[in-house]
Amino acid sequence: MSATAGPMGRVVDPATMRRVMGRFATGVAVITALDGRGDPHGMTLNSLTSVSLEPPILLVCFNTRARTAVAVAESGRFAVSILAARQEPIALRFAGRGEDHFAGLPLTYGEHDVPVVPDALAHLECTVDRSVAAGDHVVVFGAVERTCDRDGPPLAFLGGRFGDFTGRGHQPASWFF
Repeated sequence: MSATAGPMGRVVDPATMRRVMGRFATGVAVITALDGRGDPHGMTLNSLTSVSLEPPILLVCFNTRARTAVAVAESGRFAVSILAARQEPIALRFAGRGEDHFAGLPLTYGEHDVPVVPDALAHLECTVDRSVAAGDHVVVFGAVERTCDRDGPPLAFLGGRFGDFTGRGHQPASWFF
């Protein structure tokens, strides 16, 4: 494990960073892309956020060595499938490194040009707007071209564990609309 000094000379090692960021609850998504040969690639991630509503832009972060990151760079396109609560097996399937995540899984395209996870809560199809190197990752900004969604409970992730989101019974926050 290596650690690097920040601007103030303090050192935060990777294990500490992982533990501390594990306190931040997120949703779970699968990012899919076709490489330059048209072969599908995909991976589970939780580093996903909406950046802009007008125009619609989101960002995802990839380890620079990930095959899916290479496929996104080659094709300039990717799809995001936001997983439903019962799709933990799909999240685990796409989380494994060096595996053919699509083996035995029929490719589903729907109205998208990139394969998507069937029965996910939402799909967003994006073109790469720009990419920025950041440490051992690349931050990809995606211009959202198509979306679809359905109601249902999301798959949540906290502290290295999957879970469910339980609302508090009140109306959505006013800034959401």
